Amino acid sequence: MSNEAVLHTGTGEVIHDTHHDGHHDHHQSFISKYVFSQDHKMIAKQFLITGMVWAVLGGLMSVLFRLQLGYPDQSFPILETVLGKHWAPGGHISPEAYYALVTTHGTVLVFFVLTAGLSGTFANFLIPLQVGARDMASPFLNMLSYWFFFAASVVMLSSIFVQTGPFSGGWTAYPPLSALRDASPGSKTGMDLWLIAMALFVVSSLLGGLNYISTILNMRTKGMSMTRLPLTIWALFFTAILGVLSFPVLLSGFILLIFDRNFGTSFYLSDIFLTSTNKALPNEGGSAILYQHLFWFLGHPEVYIIILPSMGLVSEIMSTNARKPIFGYIAMVGSLFAIAVLAFLVWAHHMFVTGLNPFLGSVFVLLTLLIAVPSAIKVFNWLTTLWRGNIRFTPGMLFSIGFVSMFISGGLTGIWLGNSALDVHLHDTYFIIAHFHIVMGVASMFGMFAGIYHWYPKMYGRYMNNTLGYVHFWITIAGAYLIFWPMHYEGLAGMPRRYYDYSIWESFKQFIDLNRFISTVALIVFAAQFLFLFNFFYSIWKGRKLRTPNPWDSNTLEWTTPIHAGHGNWPGEIPEVHRWAYDYGKDGKDFIPQNVPVGADESQH
Repeated sequence: MSNEAVLHTGTGEVIHDTHHDGHHDHHQSFISKYVFSQDHKMIAKQFLITGMVWAVLGGLMSVLFRLQLGYPDQSFPILETVLGKHWAPGGHISPEAYYALVTTHGTVLVFFVLTAGLSGTFANFLIPLQVGARDMASPFLNMLSYWFFFAASVVMLSSIFVQTGPFSGGWTAYPPLSALRDASPGSKTGMDLWLIAMALFVVSSLLGGLNYISTILNMRTKGMSMTRLPLTIWALFFTAILGVLSFPVLLSGFILLIFDRNFGTSFYLSDIFLTSTNKALPNEGGSAILYQHLFWFLGHPEVYIIILPSMGLVSEIMSTNARKPIFGYIAMVGSLFAIAVLAFLVWAHHMFVTGLNPFLGSVFVLLTLLIAVPSAIKVFNWLTTLWRGNIRFTPGMLFSIGFVSMFISGGLTGIWLGNSALDVHLHDTYFIIAHFHIVMGVASMFGMFAGIYHWYPKMYGRYMNNTLGYVHFWITIAGAYLIFWPMHYEGLAGMPRRYYDYSIWESFKQFIDLNRFISTVALIVFAAQFLFLFNFFYSIWKGRKLRTPNPWDSNTLEWTTPIHAGHGNWPGEIPEVHRWAYDYGKDGKDFIPQNVPVGADESQH
């Protein structure tokens, strides 16, 4: 490879291969620089912009089905014009289209935006820069990870437009609905394409995850011990481990589903009678519950694959903008480790209503409540990092504080749902929607926004507009609470999720006005995201130019590179690390970067 080789000896000595001959500085074609790039920074931008496209599409889908939920008796002629007569006859979204929108919205937001968009962007961008490496361990595999993601995106998008219709069996794809082509109109070719897209996505995630782990373990610069790593790197490290261990289980579940759908096997099917054909199927011995175990063995670590990167980004941004060392660094690393371990031991709390043995259920209740302990440690340490800090309220800092707010308020309702006796009543109600959208969806998006605003100058050499950033933050945080907090009350009243029309239920007519209010706010919040999009793309070319390589006065190594760093990051030698990443407000100095040697009379942190 053209990257400078970095060899680590058993004594911690680092030997640099000096054959770094300026290869990265020669002229590259548009294709090799921007399309099939092997530069981790460009690949990060590819993940980010692809994820943003999916975020707009997924958000638009939620607005469309919220129109149906908020205004079930009204027609919108523009919908028929835009979506066609099959999806919106007479300007009214059809039931088939509604379930397809709900399914695809969940799939793309969870996997394509909050997994690939978040981890793919910031793991790629920050890991080599913050550990002191020229690039990823394998730049070629890194490029492949993006193109597998792009291929998954193309197949997923095409599944929406097939003649038989998109998959509409829910983002969790539970059998038997997903395992039988004749079960519903939304279980035909669109479902096969959905499975192929998800398989490609898993391959992308595994290629990326293995690369991230290898880079962090093997390519740290001289002096960068594991205990000097920024918390962003620790969070991305544990995220990659979670993905590498859990995504293959999901892939195996999908492969068995493909077999049941196309090759007559019975992994998930048994004793099925189809009313549409008025006959019993020959499948025997399978269990739909087996699929749930396989899915949620990934599905719960997936929650932390989504939230851990945001935790790492927020920790770094908070310490930088509070001008204080992160409180309890070792406790923060330990809590990340505890979350990563416990994430694998709680999957069946999604399955309390499947007939799970009550004793086994009680074990999962205990483990689920235990995971609140490391989460609470992180919240405590974030708040104490802010305490009496000299806080700079940049847009990135505001979104970081918003993340903590969302994580607290959404996480507290998880204590309710972790109790199996309560979950039996609340399962599959709007309470579930409120809980996981706040704690996982919105909180992780806040972490992503914080990271974009904070590292944008490093990515593009320009600043985003602060005023637009502030407006974006306040509309988004107020709107998020106004959308999802009322759903807790609907859920407590027993209002089920995924229903097409609540107006025909006497029990839920009381919520017609509330549903209309939620739908209106959802439309406003979706519109506000275009402020961010305009700010992002306009600032690439017209934003205020960066004049100094370290605009935030931060300590980590990425700010020691030139403003427009080439492929290889540092034009000369890679900086040597002498200290941890959080020497803020120490010995009379505002900040001390990691590459500054420790003075003889300097106090210990």
